[in-house]
Amino acid sequence: MLALLLTATGAQAGILQPGETIRESNVHEVANYITPGVRWCVEQGMTMDIVAYKHIPPPAIYSEATEKYSGQVVLNDEGLVKNWVAGKPFPVVDPNDPRAAMKVMYNFERSIYFSESLDLNYMDADTGSLYTDSKGKNHYNVERHFVPEWLRVMRFEGRLVHEPKPLMLPNKDDVFYKAGLYPLIEPFDLKGVGGVSFRYQDQSRHDDTWLYIPFTRRVRRMSTAQRSDAMFGQDIDVDSFGGYAGQIPWFDWKLLGVKPMYLSLHGERLPPEPCKGDGGMTFCEKWEMRPEVYIVEGISKSPTYAFSKRIIFLDKETNVVSVSDLYDRGEELWKTVMLSFRSSKRPNPKVDFEYDETRMFAYAYSVIDTQLMHGTRVAIPGLAFQDEAAWYLDLGPDVDTAASEDWFSIPGLLSASR
Repeated sequence: MLALLLTATGAQAGILQPGETIRESNVHEVANYITPGVRWCVEQGMTMDIVAYKHIPPPAIYSEATEKYSGQVVLNDEGLVKNWVAGKPFPVVDPNDPRAAMKVMYNFERSIYFSESLDLNYMDADTGSLYTDSKGKNHYNVERHFVPEWLRVMRFEGRLVHEPKPLMLPNKDDVFYKAGLYPLIEPFDLKGVGGVSFRYQDQSRHDDTWLYIPFTRRVRRMSTAQRSDAMFGQDIDVDSFGGYAGQIPWFDWKLLGVKPMYLSLHGERLPPEPCKGDGGMTFCEKWEMRPEVYIVEGISKSPTYAFSKRIIFLDKETNVVSVSDLYDRGEELWKTVMLSFRSSKRPNPKVDFEYDETRMFAYAYSVIDTQLMHGTRVAIPGLAFQDEAAWYLDLGPDVDTAASEDWFSIPGLLSASR
């Protein structure tokens, strides 16, 4: 039934050993273990240094919640999660289950990353074009530099660490979470731009997303279709944040297979290292062979959605998305999204800030438009903010980096832009 279903021991040809490097000259040998988008990037000059697989344990409190609550979780006839309290909704997914893909995506949405709050400080992004000079050398022409002050998410369900838990009450807006990205500090002409988004407890309801643009002095609401549009000259769309940030019930999902693949989950370089071969459009980081990777196809139910489909690659062990390939309406590869993670107690080893147990932190993020030869690269923390821990997860409401619920509001957006 699943044409791509393989085991880690069932197909060894083309697997490189730790210490070897995937580059343009040998990428064809590993084509079965990387995505078409990743292969395109390697062919333009990105390299992939191979390291050994390492197990990544989930936080203990997340495992305890999974064991306590997962037995009661169900998907109803509309594909909506019911009776979920906290932890992983579906710890065991049968690949032959017709709704396996949807269960995998709900596991991703209610992930090990955090359960209460995510406060991400001072990342930066460069966006620009790739071109090749007369001598055959690739260059990345940076067109714009972006620095947002904060990306935040506040969860109202599935909370595990601080009171109130597992639910935040009152919940006057009936949300699953609230998120915000603001204010932009650079570039100057977009200073103060930002947005907030509500995802509701009613999973059949569309997200509400508001964008504030100071030079027009207007707040506008984004439609679901607009969430797939790249904004402000970047290549990133709202639904590609974190690998996938869209509403699960508003897509048709299909599990294409489970097989070993190269993902970047044990990065060592901080800041990430821009690749020399493609002029710096991507980051050259550490990749490893993950034994089982879910390959999930998502097709939007919106006829005006920009992409015909998303092919999402999720590590089965951690349920994080490391790569997504996005296709145009002609079924041609359009964009690839790549995330590199670190697994450590310290989000930034240069900063004296650490957690009690190993957590996962995305530190390099690239969105590459393969058709326009254009790319956006994001470093977390930003390349200019190397004394910043960046990732503040589940620390409670009393720490200096926390925000109140009022931050996730239109008045909050307007206040920060002044």
